[in-house]
Amino acid sequence: MEPYSSHYEVIIFPVDCKANSHRHLKLLHILSKSFWTYMGRQWLHAKRAVASLKKGQANGKLLKEIMVAAKMGGPDPDGNARLFAAVAKARRESVTRDAIERAIKKGAGIGEEKLILEHVVYEGYAPHKVPLIVEVLTDNNNRTAPEIRQLFKRGQLGMPGSNKFLFDNVGLVEAHRTGEGIDLEEAAIEAGANEVEPLAHDQNDDIPADATGARFIADRTAVHAVSQWLSQNGWTVVTSELGYIAKNYPELTEEQRAEAGEFLQTLDDHDDVHRIWAAMK
Repeated sequence: MEPYSSHYEVIIFPVDCKANSHRHLKLLHILSKSFWTYMGRQWLHAKRAVASLKKGQANGKLLKEIMVAAKMGGPDPDGNARLFAAVAKARRESVTRDAIERAIKKGAGIGEEKLILEHVVYEGYAPHKVPLIVEVLTDNNNRTAPEIRQLFKRGQLGMPGSNKFLFDNVGLVEAHRTGEGIDLEEAAIEAGANEVEPLAHDQNDDIPADATGARFIADRTAVHAVSQWLSQNGWTVVTSELGYIAKNYPELTEEQRAEAGEFLQTLDDHDDVHRIWAAMK
């Protein structure tokens, strides 16, 4: 942006202007105030544009999750735990009802629009040898593949199967509820999960800061049953899916953790990256 636009002109005052110094200073004050007000508005517009872009990108990923869930488990949220959780999350993010319904129909193959997405899994390492698995959903892998390879230049891209053995492929249900005296172990047993661990707001934005959150780990075939029990017993399910949990976690300094986290965020910002599973707490 140029320092001055057509809205502003440079005013040169004569050297001998003592008689009018007060008027000149007042004029300068008005001009400078107007200039910085203009500049401030431009910054605000830019900030709003970035926020709008981020929201659009996030909503796109939410709708893609709805489509995939409907494709894998059918269009009825009551009988599809993953779809139920995806729709609930989209509603919390103010995604319109029409957009949600279109995504469900497209994913389930109802109507003229059909979902054509290729599921591609990348394996590799973030900086400081942090193992990770990246799930990509794309309608054009010829475009996406080189972009993902470019992003991995800061880390290390491996061959298929190179580090999946470092993770367990399990069912994951993340949920929260309010109230006192909540026994996570008892809830896990009743729901049919194998393990449970506390989940805080800083680990998952969907967990309210004043609620009790938990990640229930179950057999792959038990995800729907665990989600249903939790939903029927006072829990709000925010995630219900198959995923990966690392068997071991490398020791990292705060600086190394920040560098790895920045790399993961860059990957996650790509429109076609659907899930990232990393051995980092």
